Amino acid sequence: MHDIVGRTTHWHEPDGDTRAGFGKFERPKTPYDLFMEAEGIPVFRGIGIRRVQDLPLQPWKRLGGRGTYIQLYGTEGKWGCYLVEVPSAGALNVEHHLYEKLCFVVEGRGSTEVWQEGGKRHIFEWQPGSLFSIPVNAYHRIVNARSSPALILCGTTAPNLLNLLNNVGAIFDSPYQFNDRFSGADDFYKYRDDVEPDPVRGLAMRKTNFIPDIVNCDLPLDNRRSPGSRRIEPSMTGNNFYLWIGEHLTGRYSKAHAHSSCVMLLCLKGKGYTYTWPEKYGPRPWENGHGDKVIRQDYEPVGMVSAAPGGANWFHQHFGVSPGGLRLTAWYGPNHPAKDDGPAGEKLIDFGAIDLDEGGTAVPYSMEDPFIRKEYEETLNREGAASRMDPEWYKPGVKTGTAGD
Repeated sequence: MHDIVGRTTHWHEPDGDTRAGFGKFERPKTPYDLFMEAEGIPVFRGIGIRRVQDLPLQPWKRLGGRGTYIQLYGTEGKWGCYLVEVPSAGALNVEHHLYEKLCFVVEGRGSTEVWQEGGKRHIFEWQPGSLFSIPVNAYHRIVNARSSPALILCGTTAPNLLNLLNNVGAIFDSPYQFNDRFSGADDFYKYRDDVEPDPVRGLAMRKTNFIPDIVNCDLPLDNRRSPGSRRIEPSMTGNNFYLWIGEHLTGRYSKAHAHSSCVMLLCLKGKGYTYTWPEKYGPRPWENGHGDKVIRQDYEPVGMVSAAPGGANWFHQHFGVSPGGLRLTAWYGPNHPAKDDGPAGEKLIDFGAIDLDEGGTAVPYSMEDPFIRKEYEETLNREGAASRMDPEWYKPGVKTGTAGD
């Protein structure tokens, strides 16, 4: 095609049977990537970190504190995360936005005010370990009651909205009130400890917009992740943001299981490590000569790891090595594991909770790589803890509770 005078860019048809385009190219930045850069604070990218308290913080003009964005591998475009420091005896700026926000208190004590335009303010107090949710587009202000800074870790659906709308003003300046998400009732932020089955998979669910302490709260018996494991799903402010809180008994670990990217696990109590590797290397990567492809992330409170950082299905397995057990919370953003694409009413199975020999992705202890058990027992010995894994569980045909996210 002929060139056009005065134009700096012009597309040319390929010659003969040559393919059009570059063939290889860099992934472009999303609107959310550009938004994070424009905020002027650090952006941490990686598979995980031992403690979020070690992340660098910089002044954050929009929020009025200091902060850093966190974008673990595999969560890009799925959901967003950031750590914010609330000034000593101060407060963050008032916010309201169209995306969902979940807040976990890492350090400090204070209160949060939530209200609709023209409505009364709801005020509740928080402490280390508290978890609360802000209703979509509700005004809110986070206040620090102490003379030392507070740290709050937030999960949001900001990438989903910004990448779709590509307009910051539409996100932060909308006047719409989501009255179905924020009733304004006096007990809106009262902790509710009733347990009911979630409507999709029948697992234990607690409908509450505030939990005073997820590090020590009661968890119902689950048995899916490891024998004796406990688990609850909080359902908060009508969110699509999905999460659970779970705990393994001291000396027990979850089975390996596989699913696609989006999940971040946050260590709440104890310390441990996670192994993760591409599903294509099979359930026994060390035995098959691919041990160098397995990624290990160690953590303690409050550390995090991406369960499946590579996009496609990855195996991952979680190990607690301290005497007090291991408690984790898993954040998915608006990516419920049982709500994949497909026609409504289609019969599904909980792949991560069904063993490989039954059509799922969970690896029975009898089928796992022998390296796993050997290293776990050695690690426990170094930490002064003892294994509580029953040797019977490693025999073919013996069934236990299965791991699943």
